[in-house]
Amino acid sequence: MRKVHFIGGEKGGVGKSMTARLLAQYHIDKDLDFVGFDCDSSHATFSRFYSDFASSVVIGDDDSLDGMLATIEEFPEKDLIIDLAAQSAKPLDKWIAETDVFGLLDELGYQVCLWHVMDDGADSVSLLDKLLNQYKDSEVDFVVVQNYGRGSDFSRFKASATFKAAEKQDALILDLPKLQTKLTQKMDFNNSSFWAVANNKSLMNIAERQRMRVWLRNAYEQLDQLG
Repeated sequence: MRKVHFIGGEKGGVGKSMTARLLAQYHIDKDLDFVGFDCDSSHATFSRFYSDFASSVVIGDDDSLDGMLATIEEFPEKDLIIDLAAQSAKPLDKWIAETDVFGLLDELGYQVCLWHVMDDGADSVSLLDKLLNQYKDSEVDFVVVQNYGRGSDFSRFKASATFKAAEKQDALILDLPKLQTKLTQKMDFNNSSFWAVANNKSLMNIAERQRMRVWLRNAYEQLDQLG
């Protein structure tokens, strides 16, 4: 079954684009076909690093959003990876409801995966609680990403009622490992894909390339387990 991945979290700076880029690189390395969409017009991070695979979408513009559905019709063999901008939930939810997007995707044989990328702050927990409640009756998969690059202590989340609600709704939990800050900055300034960081000797030294490989290996093991 093909999948449509909505990479969200609503809060800015929690690592949504990093997660979208990881999922894109995973698809590339596993020979899985996909099309990417970048909804963050202010940074366009996904498009910047994976320009051959991602194009821009304007949240709030129905014609632009409808283009994602047209892509599914044109390329029915591909997964979709949608990197959502911060504070895009309201117009996106409106489009989903008015068009019955999830119903259409189910009819076309696609599984919807709602990714919530979070730091260890209270806001991320509250936003997850809202997401779980809003789509509790929908046939979707929830994936919660605890981004250790944006937080170090998720114990309060794991002790919360929201975590129990996520478990009750069979949400999948992914622990995104922290990537060395210096390496992340160097990668960003060079607009380098994860593959380039792991393999290009002209960009990174041997230790940096190895750190990238280890980070990808750890993340890929979790993605394999999630299925």
